[in-house]
Amino acid sequence: MRFITEFRRPELARGLLSQIQSQSRTKARFMEFCGGHTVTIFRYGIRQALPRTLEMVSGPGCPVCVTASADLDKAIALSRVPGVIITTFGDMLRVPGSRSSLEKAKAEGADVRMVYSTIDALRIASDNPDRSVVFLGIGFETTAPTVAASVLRARERGIKNYYVLSLHKLCPPAIRAILDSGEVRLDGLICPGHVSTVIGAHPWESVAHDYHIPGVISGFEPLDILQAVSMLVAQVERGEARVEIAYRRGVRPEGNPEALRVMERVFETGPARWRGLGEIAESGLKIRGDYQEFDAERAFNIVPEPAREPEGCICGEILRGVKMPLDCSLFGKACTPEHPVGPCMVSSEGSCAAYYLYGGSLGG
Repeated sequence: MRFITEFRRPELARGLLSQIQSQSRTKARFMEFCGGHTVTIFRYGIRQALPRTLEMVSGPGCPVCVTASADLDKAIALSRVPGVIITTFGDMLRVPGSRSSLEKAKAEGADVRMVYSTIDALRIASDNPDRSVVFLGIGFETTAPTVAASVLRARERGIKNYYVLSLHKLCPPAIRAILDSGEVRLDGLICPGHVSTVIGAHPWESVAHDYHIPGVISGFEPLDILQAVSMLVAQVERGEARVEIAYRRGVRPEGNPEALRVMERVFETGPARWRGLGEIAESGLKIRGDYQEFDAERAFNIVPEPAREPEGCICGEILRGVKMPLDCSLFGKACTPEHPVGPCMVSSEGSCAAYYLYGGSLGG
C-alpha cells in the first residue's frame, strides 16, 4: 500500500491547502490534461476545496473520448468484414460512433473481442491463422510502446495475420492546438503523469517556453494533485514559466528511452483527427513503411459513410475546456453511464463520467 496511503493523508492535504490559500493572490486557471487527474480531482472534491482565485478545467486527456467519430466508424466497418476479428480494450466497446458502436456490431454478429493487452491479441492471431486479427491502437504515448512491441513480436514470430489500426495520439500537439485557438485562457498545466513516464519532461518544456505557461507533471493521488497546484501557484505568483516534476517516483526528465526507441522504430508521426479539435498536424502515430504489412489501414480498404456527431452532444467543447458537462442539456438525463450518448460519459476517465459520479451535483 506504499505510495497510496501516504498520498492520502488528511493532515498533509490540509497543510497543502493552507499553503495554496496563502500563496494564491492572482486569479488563475489551470488545466489538467489527464483523465486520471480529472477523476481524482472530482472524487476527492479538490475543486471545491481550492480557493476562489483558482479555477480548474479539464482537457482532452481521455484517449477514448478524443477518438474521432470517423475513426470509430472505420473500426466498426472493419469489424463487419468477413474473416476479421477485432480486438480492443473494453472501454472502446460502448463508445458510440456515428450510427453504431463496436458493442452493437458484436451483438449483430461481428467478432469483436475484449483484450487486456496486445499479448492477448497476438495469442488470438496465433490461434486463428485463417482469420485476420486487428488490434485497435487507441491511446496516448502511454500505450503506444506496447503496441509497437506487439508489431515487433509479430514479425519475430512470423505471425502474418496480425494488424494494428493505429489511432494513437500525442499529447503536446493537442495542448498547443488548444492554446493556439485562444478559446480558453490558461495560466498553468497539470501535465499527464503516465504519458510523461514515457516522454519525460522535455516535450512540455517547449510548450512552457513558447506560451509562457508553467507546467507541473503530477501523479494521481490527492496529495499529488494538491502539490502540483501549489507548485503552479508559486510559479504564477513569481511570474515564472517552467516545467517541474512533482511525480519523481514515476517520471524522469528524459522519460523512458527504451519505450521511446521502440515507438520510433515502428511508428512515425502524422496528422490525426481529435474529437472537438479537428485534425492536428504531427499529433498521430502511423505505422512506418518498414512494417506496412501490419498496418490495417493499408491491408483493408475501408471507407465508411460520412461521420456525424450525436445530436445535442457537446463532448467536443468539453474536451477543449470551453464548456463543462453541466452545460450539456443531455447530461444526467438522456446521457448517463448506463446509456451514454457521447464518449465523455463512456470511459471511466471521461469528464462527464467523473462529473456524474463525483461532482455533478456540485455545480462544477
